[in-house]
Amino acid sequence: MSITIQHIRSMAERGEPIAVLTAYDFAAARLVDAAGVHIILVGDSLGNTVLGYASTIPVTMEDMLRHTAAVVRGARNALVVGDMPFMSFQESEDLAVHNAGRFLKETGCQAVKMEGGRSVAELIHRLVGFGIPVMAHIGLTPQSTHQMGGYHIQGRTAEQAKALLADALAVQDAGAFSVVLEYVAAPVAKLISDRLEIPTIGIGSGPHCDGQVLVFHDMLGIDPGYRAKHAKRYADLGDTIQRAVEAYVEDVRTRAFPAAAQSFAMSPGEEEQLASL
Repeated sequence: MSITIQHIRSMAERGEPIAVLTAYDFAAARLVDAAGVHIILVGDSLGNTVLGYASTIPVTMEDMLRHTAAVVRGARNALVVGDMPFMSFQESEDLAVHNAGRFLKETGCQAVKMEGGRSVAELIHRLVGFGIPVMAHIGLTPQSTHQMGGYHIQGRTAEQAKALLADALAVQDAGAFSVVLEYVAAPVAKLISDRLEIPTIGIGSGPHCDGQVLVFHDMLGIDPGYRAKHAKRYADLGDTIQRAVEAYVEDVRTRAFPAAAQSFAMSPGEEEQLASL
């Protein structure tokens, strides 16, 4: 049975941790869905992990719609959330409603994610009123990295903690069904999680959130040269893939591949006719 927003809320109420992972294509979605992930986030982090950008800012709506639709095709059970990219919702509420609606209509995902706290609370309220579920995102918001001056831990001071709590309460009151806390100091993430009725999903925010999210490429070590402090690496697929490709290149060079096992024969009795061609 497919996981719904109501399932996610019930999990949080029971104290059952929520496992969230990003995915950006059909194959990855099938794998993480079969492994039991509750929510698949098609994050605009695909700008860094898949498209090769230095940040998420260049990611477009068309990028997100294409990848979200592919993930939906691969997911049978997990709740799929599409990430609204930079400037897809900031320009006007009407544009935001239009773009959020495109996610649900054109990709089949069940919800959208939107960065921002109090500044987007009215917009979240409007989207939810139109039947578009919203996952909020506060703390470190990568789309605002230039304004923030880089990727820094949020909630280091009591004043920052107060502001983050106000953001969290605002998005909850606006109707968000959950909120991502990114790079929030662990004690502050605990305070917010204790105060909120909706689930908190942490990334780099300590163990006290209702759920956790990691980037697919980070937890699998697909980029051997990148290791984030907040991300536990569960495999080193980058090295494994590179060694496999090197073995393939060597087999081609030495003509060990393809062998008879990977080749196809002609119909019986036909091969002797080749000499007359």
